[in-house]
Amino acid sequence: MAIRKADALWEGDLKGGKGTMKTGTGGLQAPFTFDTRFGDSAGTNPEELLGAAHAGCFSMALSAGLGRAGHPPTRIETSAKVHIEKTDAGFRVVRIDLDTRATVPGIADAAFQEIAAATKTGCPISAALAAVPVINLTATLIG
Repeated sequence: MAIRKADALWEGDLKGGKGTMKTGTGGLQAPFTFDTRFGDSAGTNPEELLGAAHAGCFSMALSAGLGRAGHPPTRIETSAKVHIEKTDAGFRVVRIDLDTRATVPGIADAAFQEIAAATKTGCPISAALAAVPVINLTATLIG
């Protein structure tokens, strides 16, 4: 199976330093700082990248599950909101809210909801994030 690689470089102290994260294939390179992670400065942070990975994985896994059920989708759009908070154990991801909207011809909403719920725990990134206390899913069938 494939092995994926990513790298990060951090220079300086926590609050005044700066870093860069990049994917091994070169498809993404993004700077980050303390303020892009914990403040309101423009830029990215590890939690956004985690959310992008989760949203992408969920969308692909949902497409696979719908296809196996005989209902290939024409479009799936998923967003992820990753909540990081200071806890007694330090900063932790405490919740992820997935919001997916899918166009799936010929499927009843109940069947769609069942497949979406199974996908929430079945996609590889969801499984990797099992330590996150709460992963919410809102799944909307369009058309």
